[in-house]
Amino acid sequence: MNSLNEIIEKSIISHWNQDALTDYKGATLQYNDVARKIEKLHILFENSGVKRGDKIALCGRNSSHWAVAFLATLTYGAVAVPILHEFLPEQIHHIVNHSESKLLFVGDMVAPTIDATKMPDLEGIIHIPDYSLLLSRTDKLTYAREHLNALFGTKYPKYFRPEHVRYYREESGDELAMINYTSGTTGFSKGVMIPYRAVWSNYDFAEGVLGKMVKNGDRIISILPMAHMYGMAFEFMFEFLHGCHIYYLTRVPSPAIIAQAFSDIRPSIIIAVPLVIEKIIRKKVLPRIQSGPISLLLKTPIISKKIEERICQQVVEAFGGRFYEIIIGGAAFNQEIEQFLHRIGFPYTVGYGATECAPIITYSDYQTFAPGSCGRAVVHMEVKIDSPDPEHVAGEILARGMNVMLGYYKNPEATAEALDAEGWYHTGDLGTMDSQGNLYIRGRSKNMLLGSNGQNIYPEEIEDKLNSQPYVVESVVVQRGEKLVGLVFPDLDELKAQGLSMHDLDQLMKQNLQELNQQIPTYAKVSALEMRESEFEKTPKKSIKRYLYK
Repeated sequence: MNSLNEIIEKSIISHWNQDALTDYKGATLQYNDVARKIEKLHILFENSGVKRGDKIALCGRNSSHWAVAFLATLTYGAVAVPILHEFLPEQIHHIVNHSESKLLFVGDMVAPTIDATKMPDLEGIIHIPDYSLLLSRTDKLTYAREHLNALFGTKYPKYFRPEHVRYYREESGDELAMINYTSGTTGFSKGVMIPYRAVWSNYDFAEGVLGKMVKNGDRIISILPMAHMYGMAFEFMFEFLHGCHIYYLTRVPSPAIIAQAFSDIRPSIIIAVPLVIEKIIRKKVLPRIQSGPISLLLKTPIISKKIEERICQQVVEAFGGRFYEIIIGGAAFNQEIEQFLHRIGFPYTVGYGATECAPIITYSDYQTFAPGSCGRAVVHMEVKIDSPDPEHVAGEILARGMNVMLGYYKNPEATAEALDAEGWYHTGDLGTMDSQGNLYIRGRSKNMLLGSNGQNIYPEEIEDKLNSQPYVVESVVVQRGEKLVGLVFPDLDELKAQGLSMHDLDQLMKQNLQELNQQIPTYAKVSALEMRESEFEKTPKKSIKRYLYK
C-alpha cells in the first residue's frame, strides 16, 4: 500500500497548472490554488494548537472550499469528521461532541442554524466559503486567523512552489483517517472509523477499473454529498488523485439542474443513486416510447433493434453523451428501469457497498455486468453468503479485506456485533451469489418480514414491482398483524395532467393491487394500498427512512 497523503501530494504537483475544482457557474481553483489554500489551513491549524490525530469536523453543501478543507485535514495528519449538511442542528451538535472535534467547518446554510453553546469543547467554527472565523474560544486561533496572510508570507517570502508541497505521511494503513457517521440521531449514531488503508484501497480499485477510461483533465460532476462515503470515494478522491476537473453543483441538485449540468459539463464518468436515473428515465424517456408509433415499431423484430439503438443514443445524450458508464449504487435499483436500460444496450452497472467499507464491496464493468446483480467482489476484498446454499437460499452478506473499517467510535458493543473474530464485516443485508461470484441483493435482514406460515418476505421485492405500476412514484410495504399493506405516494402531477380525479386514482390503485398480487407468491400478497399526500422522508443517499413508517 502506498501512502494516501503522498498520492495527494504527487497529484497536486504533477497537475499544478490544471483546473481542479469548480463551483458550477462560479469560480475555479487550479491544483496550485488548492495547494496554497491547503498550506494556509495547515498554518492556521499549527498556530492554533491543532495536533496530529485531533478531530476536525466539516458540515456544508459540496463546494470547492469544502474539498480543500477536507484535504487540508488529512494532509495535516488530523482526523476528518464529515457531517451531512441535511442533519438537524441537534444531530450536528451530537456528532461534534461525540467525535470530540476541536474545530468545525460549516457552510453558509448550516452556520445560522447551529448553537455553539451546545458544543462546549469546540475551540472554533470556521466559515467554509471564505475560511473566516465565526467563533474562536482561544487566543491562539484568533491570532492565527487574523495574521494568516502575514504568517504565510513569512514562511514563503518569494512565492509558493511545487517543491514546497510536503504532506504528513500516515504511519500505517490502520491509522485513522476519518470518522463517518451513519446517522445523526443519538440513539442510532455510529461513527464508522475509516483507516487510511480503506480510503487508499477504494482509490486503488477505482484506478484499476476506471483509470484507463477516465483521462487526465477529464470533467466530472459531484452530485452526491462528499460527507457520504459513496460521493467521497468516487466523485472526489479518485478523480482528484487522477488529475480530473471536478464540478460541484453547490445547490440542491434538482432534476432540472442536473440535466443542465450534464449538458454543459459532459462528464466522462457518472456516479448516481437509483432515484436520479429513475426520475430522468420515467419523465423524459418512457412516456415517448410507451405510446404511439414507437411502441408498435419496438414490437417489430428487425426494426426494433434500430429503434432501441436510437433510444439508447438519446438516453446517452441526456447524460452529456461523453461518459464511459454510469455506476449506480446506494439503494435498490428498480427492475423495470434496469431491464429497459439493459434491453437498449445502455452502458450502466450497479455496485454494492457500505460506509463500513469506505464504501465499495462489489462491482463489475458494464461490459461484464450480470443484469439484476451488483457485480463481484472487488480487488482487496472477499465476499461470502452466510447460507448453506448461497446460490439458492438467501443469507447475510459478509465482507472482509482492506476496505473494512476499524470499528465504531467509542462503541465496542456495536463493533463486536458488526465485526467477527475472523475479520468478516456483517452487513445486515441478505443476498445470494451465483457460481460466477455475482452478488444479488434480496433485502435488509432487519426489513425482512415473517409471513403467517413462517415464510421470509422481502418488502423491497414487492415494492420494486409496485413502483413499476402506473401512477406510483414510490412505496413502502409494511406489516400490520398478519396482513401486508402498501403505502403509496402517487404521481399527482401525472394524474392532474391526464385530467383524472381522486376517485379515478382509487380505481387505478385497485387495478394496480390486482396486478401486483398476480406477480407475487400467495403468502406475500398485499391486502390494501394506502395513499400518501407527500413523498416519504429519505436519507441523503435517497433511501426511504423505513423505520418512520412501520
